[in-house]
Amino acid sequence: MAKVSIDDVDVSGQRVLVRVDFNVPLTEHGEVLDDRRIRMAIPTLRSVLDRGGSLVLMSHLGRPSGSGFELEYSMKPVAERLASLLPGVDVRFVPEDCIGPAARTAVQELEPGAVLLLENLRFHAGEKQNDSDFSAQLAAFGDIFVNDAFGTAHRDHASMVGVPEAMSGHPRAAGRLLQSELAFLSDAIEHARSPFVAVLGGAKVSDKLGAIRNLLPRVDAVIIGGGMAYTFLSVLDRKIGRSLFEADMVDSARDILEEARAHGTTILLPVDSRCSTSPRDAASAEVCGADVPSDLMGLDLGPDSIVAACELLETASTIVWNGPMGVFEHPPFDRGTRSVAEAVVAATEQGAVSVIGGGETAAAVEMFGCSQGVSHVSTGGGASLRMLEGRSFRSVELLDNLEK
Repeated sequence: MAKVSIDDVDVSGQRVLVRVDFNVPLTEHGEVLDDRRIRMAIPTLRSVLDRGGSLVLMSHLGRPSGSGFELEYSMKPVAERLASLLPGVDVRFVPEDCIGPAARTAVQELEPGAVLLLENLRFHAGEKQNDSDFSAQLAAFGDIFVNDAFGTAHRDHASMVGVPEAMSGHPRAAGRLLQSELAFLSDAIEHARSPFVAVLGGAKVSDKLGAIRNLLPRVDAVIIGGGMAYTFLSVLDRKIGRSLFEADMVDSARDILEEARAHGTTILLPVDSRCSTSPRDAASAEVCGADVPSDLMGLDLGPDSIVAACELLETASTIVWNGPMGVFEHPPFDRGTRSVAEAVVAATEQGAVSVIGGGETAAAVEMFGCSQGVSHVSTGGGASLRMLEGRSFRSVELLDNLEK
């Protein structure tokens, strides 16, 4: 069921507690390296500020131990970048403790039109444990709760689940980013226009098994690339050399190929590979045919596989892509991922709906300058994969339903 949007809620004079996903990469000097997740939250924040509300923002950053303040994981650099993205807005930050006395005082002193970013939630073990006392202390900071953190929507942590539970009776709404993510990912699957092509890559079959099984009855074709392709190829008695291989996934891969035949779904596997002794040995890169020599590993789609994948994508009306086609960070093993990205953009220009999910895939399309040419690039890696698996999220279920 559709959820109440922040735009549907009267926020004038109210403190709006927003779970954002500001888990952004930092440089070794503690500076924000990529602010896309911060920028993607701005429309939700502006919706509140422009209508007379104040904002209390909460997020995690990195993987601290959960036993207290750790300087390298402080949200301070994020607060500074947020302030630069909200010119003229009073953006405040209290270091060290998101629920300590200084934070409580800062919340009480917050005026309409101002923003307070809390310190890293994961400095407290109670965040990942969904501790009820920790949740209650956070919940006391807001009159209205907003979830705009799709990147952690699949995690039953305190800020995602415990806080909205503690704020029962208060408005609990979806932010604009969360709404956009849910709409694109759910509509892409449930209301897809045919031909529907899924592109799945990455290292392991085990990571994508649920998504493949959920998508098989729904799609017309699946393009499989990346390291996971070689486990499938082994089922077909292809020689895979030193390529990535999951012995415990062979039976599952065989079952998937049989299920695809039963559903009439095309499975497109590599017919050749770009190989080398290691991802960092570009000088030894060569194109291998159907079989990978015993001393080499397949690291990317070969030229014939690229042509086949791109020709299939040209026919698509709906495309969902999760996982790169090779080790795209190290040329020349970026050619498969780059070519697929360009083919997805071309299909989108012809009217296809294209949804990119997964952190690595999003990074790749950004690197290749293709992110603006697709319909939607998801901010959530694990969350987008869970949606492709057909799972529901408790964090979303707790939000208020939109009455028809």
